[in-house]
This record gives sequence, structure tokens and C-alpha cells, in this order.
Amino acid sequence: MQPGQRTDAFRPVLRGEGNRFDPTARAKPILVFENVHKAYRADAPVLRGMNLEIERGEFVFFTGPSGAGKSTLLRILYAAELVDEGRILFMGRDIGRLTSTSIPFLRRNIGIVFQDFKLVPNWSVLENVAVPLEVLGLPQRLIRSRVGEVLERVGLAGRGPDLAGTLSGGEQQRVAVARAIVGEPALVLADEPTGNLDPQLAVDILGLFEDINDTGVTVIFATHDRSLLDIRPRRVVVLDEGKAHDVPHGLDEVAEADEDSGDQPGVAVRDVA
Repeated sequence: MQPGQRTDAFRPVLRGEGNRFDPTARAKPILVFENVHKAYRADAPVLRGMNLEIERGEFVFFTGPSGAGKSTLLRILYAAELVDEGRILFMGRDIGRLTSTSIPFLRRNIGIVFQDFKLVPNWSVLENVAVPLEVLGLPQRLIRSRVGEVLERVGLAGRGPDLAGTLSGGEQQRVAVARAIVGEPALVLADEPTGNLDPQLAVDILGLFEDINDTGVTVIFATHDRSLLDIRPRRVVVLDEGKAHDVPHGLDEVAEADEDSGDQPGVAVRDVA
């Protein structure tokens, strides 16, 4: 498959759609932020009273200047850090109240893609992508079949035996995306996944996340690259100085509203913190 080409071949096989979520949480938002506070210094909070809901199947950009808290927010979502006040509900469960034995189950429902890939360079592509399935204890035959399908999905068909460290940056990021989605997570978190890529590769990787979102997976894509936000209108949450501003239909609509109304920038932005 050529990069950016859509296909219907990628579909859930490890668990049926009806069993993916807790039945009591199926009709609720996948993420709910309730009065969330986070600070490393008292005089410079990262998040100040953030209230936000993200529905199942949404694609949401999180953006803001460097140091605004994008990475911190994602780390909180997969329980690498805790909030200082408030709570975040993921599929109806309070992330901050999970026990250490429950956190691995949380992370099985979340796929994570990092800017620096976090691959093992002297492992094969197959071995890197297979890790989430190995953790589940699935049979090797199923693992190999599933990894092969997912590599085709991200445009790397037949590259399973290659060492990850021999691939280009764009190819390594595709491997990281494959690893994030191979376990069929409910939510995919992308932390500046195009930051080390040239503009055209960045657009290709964004297209991969859009394809993943088309299968029903919720995607949170953290980036400071305004050009990616301009490609297609999507919901944007802007983080700046501890505040979060929800822009439901993309930043272009804000600019158009400003031009039409003559108001100051931000007329279409909803403050959620």
C-alpha cells in the first residue's frame, strides 16, 4: 500500500466491537476533565481548572507554545503523572484513583506515539510492533498475522524483518504508529509525532492518524505545527499559560469570524479552564 492510501483492510479482530468498552460507559464521553489542576511551580500552573469532554470517535488537536503543557497532559492520561486537583475520567473510570495493578489495563486501551519514536533500534520492525500483543500473551501465529496486517495498514508491508534502526525517520514513525494501534486501543495519543519529520512526511503521518480515526478510534494529536491544523478543520484545544480554550470547528473558523465581526481574536473560542 502506498503512504496515505486508504484501505478497509484494517479492522478490529482481537475483540469484538460490542466488548471493547464497559457497557456502563458506552454512552458516555471517552474522556471527561473535571476541574483539573496541575503545576510544577505554584506561580506557573500547567493546567488551571480544566473542564472538557471528548466524545468517542473524535479527532482532537491539542496545541499551544512549547512548554504549554501538551506533553504533561498526555502523560496524565496514561497515568505517568497525576493531577494535583480535580479528576479525569477515561471510559467512566477516574485515572488518578487507579491502583498500580490496574494501570497496565488502562494502558492496554491507550496507544501512544512519541516524537522520538521510542523504538528498540536493534530489534526487527516485527519485534517492536509485537510488544503490546506479547504483553497480552497471544499466540505467536496470531501475533505475526496481526503485525503483518498492521504494517500493511501503515504502508510498511513486508518490512517486518528489517531492523528498526535502519529505517528512515518517516518509516520509524510509521512503525511507532503500528505499535500504538496493533492492540486495538480505544484511544490513541500522539505527542508531537511529526516534530522530527519534513513537511510532506508530516502530512502523510497526519493522514495515517485520520485513517485510524476513521475506524472509530478516538485520537488526540498534540502539535505546535499550525500548518497541520490548517489542512482540515477539526476540533482544537489551545493550551496557553495554564488555560485551555476549546475551538470546536478549527482555528480557521475563528479567523473568519474575527474578519466578519471586526472583534478581537478569539470570538469563537470557548474557555474551558
